[in-house]
Amino acid sequence: MGHWLIACTAAGTAVLTIWAHAVSWWPNLTLVLGCFLVAAGIWRFGRGLGIAAVVVVAALCQIPGLTHTPITSTDSYRYVWDGRVQLAGHSPYAHVPLDDALANLRDPLLFPGLSPEQSSGVNAPPRVPTDPAAVAAIAADDPRTRINRPQVPTIYPPIAQVYFVAVAAVTPWSAGTLGLQIAAGLLAVALAWLLAATSRDRRWAALWGWSPIVVLEAGSAAHVDVLGALLITGAVLMAARRPRLAAILLGAAASVKLLPLLLLPAFRVRQSVVALGTFVASYIPYLVASGALVLGFLPGYLAQEGFSDGSTRFAIFSLLLPPEARQLVAVLVAGALAVLAFRRRGREPLAVTCCWLYGAALLIATPTYPWYGVPLVALAALSRRPEWIAVPLAAYLAYATVGHDSRQGLIYLTAATIVVIAATVRHHSVAAKQFDARLTANQH
Repeated sequence: MGHWLIACTAAGTAVLTIWAHAVSWWPNLTLVLGCFLVAAGIWRFGRGLGIAAVVVVAALCQIPGLTHTPITSTDSYRYVWDGRVQLAGHSPYAHVPLDDALANLRDPLLFPGLSPEQSSGVNAPPRVPTDPAAVAAIAADDPRTRINRPQVPTIYPPIAQVYFVAVAAVTPWSAGTLGLQIAAGLLAVALAWLLAATSRDRRWAALWGWSPIVVLEAGSAAHVDVLGALLITGAVLMAARRPRLAAILLGAAASVKLLPLLLLPAFRVRQSVVALGTFVASYIPYLVASGALVLGFLPGYLAQEGFSDGSTRFAIFSLLLPPEARQLVAVLVAGALAVLAFRRRGREPLAVTCCWLYGAALLIATPTYPWYGVPLVALAALSRRPEWIAVPLAAYLAYATVGHDSRQGLIYLTAATIVVIAATVRHHSVAAKQFDARLTANQH
C-alpha cells in the first residue's frame, strides 16, 4: 500500500509541477515543495522497491511533460534547429538560425513570423564580437522565431549535436520538440533503471527517476543535461571495472555540456587523458566542416553570462566581494577543490568525490539555469548524498530572482549551509560508530 501511495504522490506531484509552471502559479516554490514531499515519501514508504516499480513509475512521471510544450526554457527549439541543419548537410557552427541561406529549413513551429519566402536580412557568416554590449545586442531574441539567440551560431558541443541529429532524423517537422521531449524522457527512465539495477536500496534510484526536477527538465523541457547525467553516471559506475570505457563516457559527457570536465581530477590520470582525448576528438569532424567557427557562440555565451568577468556570476562571493575580485577568488577556490579531489582519490568512493566536486562547482558559479543541476541529482542518488539536491533546488529559486544578486547569493548560501550541516552530521555519526566499534573490540 505504501509503495502505491508514494507512486501516486510522485505522479501527482509531476502533474502539479507541470501545471504550476504552465500557469505561472508559484512554479518554483511548487517544485521545491514537491521535491521535499516526494523525497520524504520515498524514504518513508520506499523500502523493498523493485526495479520494475522504479522504472514504471519513472516513466509515468514523464508523461505529463509530454502533453505540453517546453516550459522552463526555449533551448529545445535550438536543439531541433541544430539537428535539422545537420540533416540538410550544413554545420550549426557555421550558420545562424536567421540565415537566409537556410530559409528552406524554416517552418511555422520554429519560425511563426518568418516564412521561407521572406528575407530575414541575415546572410553573412557568423561573427561573434568581443565587446560586451555588442555581444548582448547580437544575442538578443527575435519575435519572428522561437529559437533563442537566432543571430548567433550554436553553443552546444559535438556529442550534443550528434544527439540532436539522431532525434531529428526520426522526428517529423510537424512534431516540433516532441521528439526531443520523448528522447529526454526515455533517457531519464534509462538512468532510473541503471541506478536501480546497480543498487540494493532502490529508493536512491527513485530519488532520481521520480524527482519533479527530472520530470520538468526531461519530458517537459527536453534539456540535453539528462544525456550528460546518464553518461556521467555510466562513467562513475564503470570506472573500476572498465576504466577505458569510463574515460570515454566522461569525455562524451563533456562533449554534451562542458561542466563534466570539472570531474577529471576525481578520475585516474590515465582516465583523465583518455577523457580529454575523447572530448577533443569529438570536435574533429566539425572542425573539418566549420574551420575556425567550430566553437560557435560559446566564447560569447561565457562573456554574456558573466563567467569571463564575474559580473553576473559567483553570487555567493558577490555578498562580500566586488565584481573584479569574484572571478579570481572563484578560480582559486575551484583550483583548491580540484587538488583536494585529486588527493582524495581512492580514499572515498568515486561517486562521492564526483558529487561534491560537481556540486561545489555549481555553488561557486551559481548559475541561474536550474537544468545545469540535473547531473547533480543523479550523482546525489548514486553517492547517497541527498543534501546536494539542495543546490539545483536553490537554482530554481534563484532563477525566479534574476537581477537580484544579493538575493541569489543568499539562496545559494542557504543551499551550501544545508550541505555543510548534513556533511558534518554524517561525519560525526560515522566517527561515533567507529569509536563504538573500537571500544567494543577492546573490551573483548
